[in-house]
Amino acid sequence: MRLNKIFASMILVGASFSGNGWADNFQPFEVTDIQVEGLQRVALGAALLSLPVKVGDTVDQVKLQQAIKSLYGSANFELIDVSHENGVIFVKVKERPTISVITFDGNKDIKEEQLQQSLDDSGVKIGESLDRTMITGIEKGLQDFYYGVGKYGAKVEAQVINLPRNRVELKFKFVEGLAAELRQINVVGNTVFSDSELIEMLELKDYVAWWDLFGERRYQKQKLQADLETIKTYYHNQGYIRFNVTSTQVAMTPDRKGLYVTINVDEGEKYNVKEVNLTGELMGREELLKAILPIKSGETYNGGTVTFTEEMYSKYLGRFGYAYPEVKTYPEINDDTKEVVLNINVMPGKRVYVRSINFTGNTVTQDEVMRRQLRQMEGAWLNSDQIETSKLNLNRLGYFETVDTETIQIPGSDDLVDVDFNVKEQPSGSFNAGIGYGTESGMSLQFGIEQNNFLGTGKQAGFSINTNKYQKSANLSYTDPYWTKDGVSLGGSLYWSEFDANQANLERYKNSSYGISLNSGFPINEVNRLNGGIGYRHNTISEVSSYEQALRFYNIYRKTDDPDSDLSFDNFELSAGWSRSTLNRGTFPTDGSSQRLNGKMTVPGSDLQYFKTDFDTNFYFPLNRKQSFVVLARGRIGYANGYGKFNENDQIIPFWENYYSGGSSSLRGFKSNSVGPRSFYKRPDLDQGSPDSSGDSSNLPGDSNYIQRSQGRSIGGNAIASASLELIVPTPFLDEAYSNSVRTSFFVDAGNVWDTEFDYDSYRTLPAEQFAKLEDYSDPARLRASWGMSVQWLSPMGPMVFSLAWPLKEYEDDDTEIFSFNIGKTF
Repeated sequence: MRLNKIFASMILVGASFSGNGWADNFQPFEVTDIQVEGLQRVALGAALLSLPVKVGDTVDQVKLQQAIKSLYGSANFELIDVSHENGVIFVKVKERPTISVITFDGNKDIKEEQLQQSLDDSGVKIGESLDRTMITGIEKGLQDFYYGVGKYGAKVEAQVINLPRNRVELKFKFVEGLAAELRQINVVGNTVFSDSELIEMLELKDYVAWWDLFGERRYQKQKLQADLETIKTYYHNQGYIRFNVTSTQVAMTPDRKGLYVTINVDEGEKYNVKEVNLTGELMGREELLKAILPIKSGETYNGGTVTFTEEMYSKYLGRFGYAYPEVKTYPEINDDTKEVVLNINVMPGKRVYVRSINFTGNTVTQDEVMRRQLRQMEGAWLNSDQIETSKLNLNRLGYFETVDTETIQIPGSDDLVDVDFNVKEQPSGSFNAGIGYGTESGMSLQFGIEQNNFLGTGKQAGFSINTNKYQKSANLSYTDPYWTKDGVSLGGSLYWSEFDANQANLERYKNSSYGISLNSGFPINEVNRLNGGIGYRHNTISEVSSYEQALRFYNIYRKTDDPDSDLSFDNFELSAGWSRSTLNRGTFPTDGSSQRLNGKMTVPGSDLQYFKTDFDTNFYFPLNRKQSFVVLARGRIGYANGYGKFNENDQIIPFWENYYSGGSSSLRGFKSNSVGPRSFYKRPDLDQGSPDSSGDSSNLPGDSNYIQRSQGRSIGGNAIASASLELIVPTPFLDEAYSNSVRTSFFVDAGNVWDTEFDYDSYRTLPAEQFAKLEDYSDPARLRASWGMSVQWLSPMGPMVFSLAWPLKEYEDDDTEIFSFNIGKTF
């Protein structure tokens, strides 16, 4: 391109001398003045600076030609005319037009951002002058790009539209055409591995099954290059160190709609490792480096293991401040014995120290909040492990969608670096005032501020007032996760709630409660934490249905002088817990695990004496390097019961503290809170009496041996177990940029809720037909199971969960639902 511009300049120079017969009889002269005409955008001073001639100089023909070349070289002018008279040089110029607008028309395969980036790289930007000599090259470059993706019929035309004031609109028109499909991929020269085995690992495909909705047979040059590397790596990993791709041919069908790709290979022979030598500066750690060496003499050569060894040694050196080590393997190949000697040379370089740590992208979160998550310190040597730990800690906060790190060398210094953390923030809370709807909660009204990163301070604060079809509540909470600099947290909450179980798919009762709690947490290490708390809670229970399981509780605590009155309880609670997390992100993690063990109990002497324990665990197993396919395995177990005695009766767990299951947050495919024990009533049997004079009959009470089961009402239980297996996949038709805010998964759920205190055998005295109506609600083996698909979205309105689920295992009275969703509900 540069040669073309120089050539064009020389042609113009030859035609730009005018007057006085310069070319025939040029006489040197002394310059008395220089006058420039035609300037609009370029300042006179800038134009004169481009001229290597000034007043008082004596110029000849060669020097004047050099001056004109210099003017063209400034890239400001597209036409220059020079003349002279009586020592005055007259320069007439036509400035290059300024690019005012750049537009694209007809492009579908290439996004405008990509096109603009390509133009920026070529210096074609709005506000810059237009070099017309570059247009043809740009057209060809864009057309070559289309050829690279198999669109050989594509055409690109650049149009220059003149605008007032020496401005132009640069318009690119695209005719993309259809992409040529791969008709066949052939591998020639392979004997060790079959064609099908090699083609199967390629990203390019010449066959796509009918059910593969996202597969394509389009040819792309970049994919072919990557596929060649894939084949080469595969052979090297199997010991074929001399393997080589000798050539590739891409042939087009006469109709230019299909392509044949032929890959010619030379496999060579399989080689074994004869010995491994460590050389270079081993820093006195030769024995350790040999001990962790994964390559052994006598093994088949494996290129992947060699690369892994180099990366492992580099990472190991990075822990001690050697940020730029060079670990290279030099093989000595013996083609006669088919053996290879691996010489691994280790050069640590200089130890590098961190000058400063910088943060970008955190428009809300304060630097202090981020800095206290760092384990890499300024002034210390650069430690790759501590950098990675710092990045993980920032990700686990849940404030950021992405966290990236970059180590930047300080110019002029070979032992100092800056570490830059670039984050992309995501909503870590919400201000809400509006209306929501869910299949579980129905219509809901809410107002509140919930922030896990309150005003960017990292503190958790919330105030909310919510109402839906089964609950009204108000809550005020505050937690400082760094109450001390060592990470000891302190927080508390005030709350009030009115709960109507009848509207929540539960057996009828109402619970009015209020209370206060204080909590604190103590870090053990980077991944483990202990917490504890104390609280006071008041409950008033009313309008309770007289089903058997509730009567078991009421018979212990009801007032003998007023058995139908409401029950009120004042309880003081202690809580303790342990949590562990190695998850790589706070929201939508893709790797690592988390465990939580929590327990609470009422203080002896409270109106009610009971305890609850829960254990939750989650494991994320990425299936590919990009972690776009992930297996999630999770489980939960819980147990609760009473302790001590009240009026000579064993205390039991209050029924409003029972466990429940079913719904989008637990066992999908079953209605919210519907899985587990059901209420039933034991009523007197009603015998049919004799008709009276009017023909009516009277009902006479019989024995209390008639079982009436409640329809569609769950009461929960004091034990729960559940498990789920999910395959997290990329969300179809969604740009990869949204992968951290939208998650799609296919799942299988299983679980049960049961009552360990339910005495099934005590009801065997009932008539057989009545006893047959009962289920053994103390049986933990009454598992339910479902499968389906779920989509979760961190939307601007708050978290949204949509699920499609179908039961695999259910019981006669279970309430199922295929579709469920919730808007504005926390995961």
